[in-house]
Amino acid sequence: MPRSRTARGLRAATLAIVALLGLGLTACQTGAAVQGEAADAPVQLPPLSEITPAEDPTALEGPTTAVIGGPTMEPVADGPEPDLPVTVVSHDKSGDTEIEVTDTSRVLALSLSGSLAELVHAYGLSDTLVGRDVSTNLPGLEELPVVTRDGHSIDAESVLGLNPSLILTDGSIGPIDVVLQLRDAGIPVVMVTRAVDPETTYQTAREIAAALGVAPLGEELVTELTQAIADKEEEIAELVPADEAKRPRVAFLYVRGTGIFYLFGEGSGIDSLIRSIGAVDVAREIGWVGEKPMTDEALIATDPDVILVMTKGLESAGGVDGLLAAQPSIGLTSAGEKRRIIDVDDTLLFAGGTRIPDVMDGLARAIYAPDSL
Repeated sequence: MPRSRTARGLRAATLAIVALLGLGLTACQTGAAVQGEAADAPVQLPPLSEITPAEDPTALEGPTTAVIGGPTMEPVADGPEPDLPVTVVSHDKSGDTEIEVTDTSRVLALSLSGSLAELVHAYGLSDTLVGRDVSTNLPGLEELPVVTRDGHSIDAESVLGLNPSLILTDGSIGPIDVVLQLRDAGIPVVMVTRAVDPETTYQTAREIAAALGVAPLGEELVTELTQAIADKEEEIAELVPADEAKRPRVAFLYVRGTGIFYLFGEGSGIDSLIRSIGAVDVAREIGWVGEKPMTDEALIATDPDVILVMTKGLESAGGVDGLLAAQPSIGLTSAGEKRRIIDVDDTLLFAGGTRIPDVMDGLARAIYAPDSL
C-alpha cells in the first residue's frame, strides 16, 4: 500500500497552512464560533449577470469585505441507506491503514475549516452528525455540541461522551496522539485528504462517501461540483476586462497581529483560486512558491492592485489602518496606496468542498464590482 499522503493528491504546500496554526491561525478562524455564534444563514445575492463591473477594476479604491453567497449546492441525496460494512483506507501520517466501518449512525466529521461536515451534509446525511468543530456553521447544525478547543484541538472527553460510531478527520486538527487514542478506544477513525482546492476536494469527497458507505454518491457529487465550478468560471469571465492591462494583480497575505505576515504563492491553493476568477497571481510572477514570511522586497516587487486577507487576521492587525502602520511596505504598493484590501471569511477561503463556487463568486464581486455589495 502507498505510504505517502501526497501521493494521494494532498498538496505538500497546504501542510504549511496547518503548520501556521502555531502562529495563531486558529484564533483568526474561530473567535466568533467559540462565543457560540449562531450558524450563518443562507446569503442570497443577485446573479453575476445582473451586476455591473467596474470599467477598470485596477483603479478602484477603498477596502471591501467579500460577501460569500449560498450555500448554493443542494445535497445529492436525502437520507441514503449506507452499504455497510465497508473497508476504507485511512491516510495516517505514519502511513495508510485499512479501517473497517460498520456503523455510520453517529458521525463526527472534524476539520479546521468545517469542510468535512459540509461534505457529510452534501450526501444528505446531516442527521448522522452528533457533534461539530467550531468552523462548521451550516444552518441546522448550530445546536450540535462543539468537540474542538481553540479551533485545532480535539477534546477527547467531549468526543467520547458523544459515543460516535465513526470519526472523519483530515489532519488539520489534533493532536495526533488524541486522534490515535480515540481509535485505540475502539472508534473507527478515518483520515482523509485535506480539501483546499477543486483537485483535493474531489478526492476528499470520494473518500468521505466511501467511508459513509455511499461511494456512488461521491462520483455524483464530484460531477455536479465540477460542473458548478466550470459554470461559475464562465459567469465570472463576463466580468473580467478584455484589456489585460485592466485585470487586477492580486496577492494573498496571511496576517496575524502586527508581527506575522506570510505571502502565499504557487501550490498554496490560493493561487488556483486567484486564477479561477480571471485575476493575475502576482506571487507566481516572481516565482514565490508555497507559504513563506513576506519580505518588503517581495511585496514591492509584486506591486499588487489588490491584497486579499482573512477577516479575523485583518481585525487582529487593527484593521486596514493597523495593517498599513505595521507593514509600511504595503503602503508602497498600488493596493496599499489605494487601501484596496479585500477581506474574506476565514472559514471559507480555504474551505474547499461544495462552497468553492460560492467563494469564487464572492471574490469576483469584491474585485470587479464592489459597489454591488
